[in-house]
Amino acid sequence: MNFQETPLKGAYLINLDKLEDERGFFARTFCSQEFANNGLISQFVQVNNSFTKLKGTIRGMHYQLEPSAEVKIVRCITGALYDVIIDLRPNSTTFGKWFGSELSAENRQMMYVPKGFAHGFVTLLDSTETFYFASDFYSSELERGIRHDDAYFQIDWPIKVIESSEKDKNFPDFNLDWHGISSFSGLT
Repeated sequence: MNFQETPLKGAYLINLDKLEDERGFFARTFCSQEFANNGLISQFVQVNNSFTKLKGTIRGMHYQLEPSAEVKIVRCITGALYDVIIDLRPNSTTFGKWFGSELSAENRQMMYVPKGFAHGFVTLLDSTETFYFASDFYSSELERGIRHDDAYFQIDWPIKVIESSEKDKNFPDFNLDWHGISSFSGLT
């Protein structure tokens, strides 16, 4: 695996090192030792799978507060999506900044999302499926979210958003109190 730093400290794009021959290729998509050697979280408690029918559908921007803040490793296994992360760590030099990258079944790239980041994506193709690891269990009480069009972050989505869940549409405008950002103060 090749770990490529993003402009947001602690977040990575992960590319596979493929061993190819006439049959195709073999590659590891996860190795706890390689993750640990790169200073990344290497223990996960959940593996999640989502399928989205229509191009232009938003999922996110979601995160969980401490003590259930989670690291995610996200990979698109069918179709394509534009994956976005936002740094919500108040002590970070990139607080409030976002980064996005296309993840697709074709490029097989993965996004490593650290604790203290919101995460979401918009589908670029119909019938897009995503597979991701999470380092902590889901907690509805500690879940928060940011609207994809929140003016504070000004995310530049590559296509028009045509569909979103009611929950995701109704998150309040970004503010430090409701969004619980102080719980990330120890994260950098």
